[in-house]
Parts: sequence; structure tokens; C-alpha cells
Amino acid sequence: MGDDYRGVTALVTGASKGLGRAYALELARRGARVILLARSDGDLQELAAQIRERHGRPAAGAPDTEAAEVITGDLAAPDGPERILRELRERGLTVDLLLNNAGAGSVGPFLGRPLGPQLSSVGLNVSGLLALTHAIGSELVARGSGGIINVSSTAAFQPMPYQASYAATKAFVLSFTEALAEELRGTGVHVMAAHPGAIATGFFDGTSATIGPQADTAATVAAHTLDDYARRRAVSYPGRTVNRVLTWPARLLPRTVVARVAGGFNRRLRLHEVVDVVETGTAGT
Repeated sequence: MGDDYRGVTALVTGASKGLGRAYALELARRGARVILLARSDGDLQELAAQIRERHGRPAAGAPDTEAAEVITGDLAAPDGPERILRELRERGLTVDLLLNNAGAGSVGPFLGRPLGPQLSSVGLNVSGLLALTHAIGSELVARGSGGIINVSSTAAFQPMPYQASYAATKAFVLSFTEALAEELRGTGVHVMAAHPGAIATGFFDGTSATIGPQADTAATVAAHTLDDYARRRAVSYPGRTVNRVLTWPARLLPRTVVARVAGGFNRRLRLHEVVDVVETGTAGT
């Protein structure tokens, strides 16, 4: 069951790199038709060509469909979600699985980092996700089938000094997804949150922060997420088992203690000393 996504059209946000790219490749490998969404048209076209070369046309009996479609858009822009939804309608693209992966987050002391990228990350991680979920989720419920995967993070389970706004947006995704899953129970639409830990992607690109060697690979996280969705699990903790274990102290200890511990951990990673080395310190999930 975990390998069978044949006949599914999946919209993957943030598909141009990192975890989003891994999700797109894994979905295509399992037989899905993928709609690739991100801001970078060049990267998306390259990925789409790779998927078409490897997998051709995934839907048996539907020779007019491509294995991969490309939509370029910015979910963080005020009119970005509506432009994207309009293009889906104009091109006659019907989504069976919405994979809300696109995400960004500033790292470093909140007051010491530029405000603009942090506001942009809230627009992407929260507003963009809400807009797509509202529109596409309504279509799924009307058809009585399909699903939504919202990519949150283990950061969602506790306040995280020096990643304050990022962790707060992921806490929103966690709470929203759990509530939506209950609202849609019995409709035929399955809703699942995925909570990966650290992933070896370019999340900290442009800053002095680095991802540790213990990080999971994007390919592993993508495969485990899709396995869990296929099994209709309520939540996925893709990657190492320790990632799930580390979410439990935050549910049991006083919040002030949790914030202090998280702050101490991030100080050991020197996140309180982060500086930009290329451009503003915001990078995609």
C-alpha cells in the first residue's frame, strides 16, 4: 500500500529544492502525477523534465496527461495563493493530494534579525497553507476523497528561542492540522501532519548556522511520510525515532522550563550568534 500512488494527482508546494523536491521525486516513483509549485521556474522545469524522463505518463488510459506539471508562484505574496488557484482552474488540474511542504524560517535572536523575512515566513508557513487548504480541501470534501499532508516540524512542540517565529508558525500548523483532521473525519478526506526533525537540506543557507551531521536525508523523510499517509495514520514522525521521543518532554514539563532548555540547546549550536553570510537568513524547508 505504501508504494501505490497510481492515479493520484499530487500538488507539492516548495518543490524546487530540499524536502519538496524529494517529495515530488518519491511521489512520481510511486506512480503519482505531480504538480510542482515554487517560485523558481528554472528549478521546477529541470525537475519536471527529470520526472518525465524517468516516469513518462503515470496514468494508464490517460495519454494526454504529463507525469509532472509546473506552476510558478509565491504563496507568501498577498495575491499569490489566488493566482495559483486560478492557474489550476484554467489548466484543468484537479488535485487529489495537497502536500503543503513550502516553508521558511529565520534563525537567530528575534530582535536582532530583519523583520521582513520573518513576516514573509509567516505569510508562507501560515497564510499560504491556509489559503490552499481552504480552496482545495473544499473540492476534496465535495468529491468525498483525497487528502492533505501538512508538513510541520518537531519544532512545533515547544517554543524555540533563536528560532522563535519559525517554531511558532509550525505550532500553528500542528494545531490547525489536528483540528482540521477531526472536522473532516468521516468525509473521505484524510488529513495528516508530518513532523520531521533536522533534515540535510539548505535550510540555513545564507547564514552562519549549519545542520548537524545527525540530520535525516530528505529522501528518507519523504519516503516515510508517504508510507504513513498511505497507511492513513493521523500523524507522521518521519526520520529517526529519537525525533519523536524528543517531542514528549515538551508535553510534560512546564512551558518555562521547556523554553529554557530549548534556548540552552540552541545556544550550544551558537544560533544566538548567527550572522548573514550571503543574504537575509531565510531559507526554505
